[in-house]
Amino acid sequence: MGTPRSYQTQGVILKQTKLGEFDKIITIYSPEFGKLRAVAKGTCRPKSKLGGNVEPLTHSLMLLAKGRNLDIVTQSQTINGFLALKSDLWRMACGLYILELIDSFTVEGGENRPLFDLLLDILNQLSEPDSNETVLRYFELHLLHHLGYRPQLRRCVSCDSSLKPVVNFFSSGKGGLLCPHCNSEENHRYEQIETISLKPSLPLSVGALKVLRLWQSCDYVTARRVRVKPELSSELERVLHEYIRYILQRELKSLTWLKELKRGIAAM
Repeated sequence: MGTPRSYQTQGVILKQTKLGEFDKIITIYSPEFGKLRAVAKGTCRPKSKLGGNVEPLTHSLMLLAKGRNLDIVTQSQTINGFLALKSDLWRMACGLYILELIDSFTVEGGENRPLFDLLLDILNQLSEPDSNETVLRYFELHLLHHLGYRPQLRRCVSCDSSLKPVVNFFSSGKGGLLCPHCNSEENHRYEQIETISLKPSLPLSVGALKVLRLWQSCDYVTARRVRVKPELSSELERVLHEYIRYILQRELKSLTWLKELKRGIAAM
């Protein structure tokens, strides 16, 4: 028997782009196939049955037919439309940032069921009325873990000594923390090389390190119980975003919008 002409999968729609006048190419993150792209025909027509089922921030069950270049979505049914996210500008911006992170960090065809489970769980948590920025930091940390970029937070990445409860330094280039001694040696080394392109490491307070270590090893229900003051929240955000920017070598568009939105809300 040959391979079946059609197959079924569930998935979260990450993004869509127009193809011609009436069709769209959608990017899906699925549990069995990881990231895949497919054509959703006729979705721009007013009476399309696919329409809302293939919008970003939608968890859908889809039937796809094998195509020559891209597979084709023939049927789609919404499992969860995450209406709480789509009806709140702040939550929607957070959701789109989460989708862009998944899209930016993954390649087509790489199955990663734990990452799919994390994505679904976080979108559900973000839909809760009392969700806050903890959900984003938790997602960033666990995304990095599932994709092989788990930062080293227990020992110095240079001398391998246990980190003391003092201000240590996060090095994006080395993927973890430097003790104060190794950090000063690194800085001295960089000063000797005028054309160095690496950014200096960022200081990480004892409080921030404790929170990151806890969040790295616990479930979200435990993580959300931690009360994080604004100053500490900014420190955690700065360190994780610097690390993500270093890995991807660019700033995410959705993050720029999220930051602008945050400034606007703070100014109100």
